[in-house]
Amino acid sequence: MIISPCISICRMDPVSGYCYGCGRSNEEKRIWKEESTTDDWKSKNIEEIQTRLNGWQLESFKESYNNKKKEGISLFKKQNLK
Repeated sequence: MIISPCISICRMDPVSGYCYGCGRSNEEKRIWKEESTTDDWKSKNIEEIQTRLNGWQLESFKESYNNKKKEGISLFKKQNLK
């Protein structure tokens, strides 16, 4: 099972249509929630969304997503729980 790339920064860029936090489109977010979506598709989507991010945004995504995979919570959510 592949964990959703959502890092709890859900704001859409009005120009690109991608989320500032995870880099996904609304359509991709919908596909992630479907039971029929394969891990292969999810894995490829994570690779694809990382090509949309760069600089601090990409580094922030990677750090928070890795924390989510390891500890079950994104860094953004973790900081807001304190």
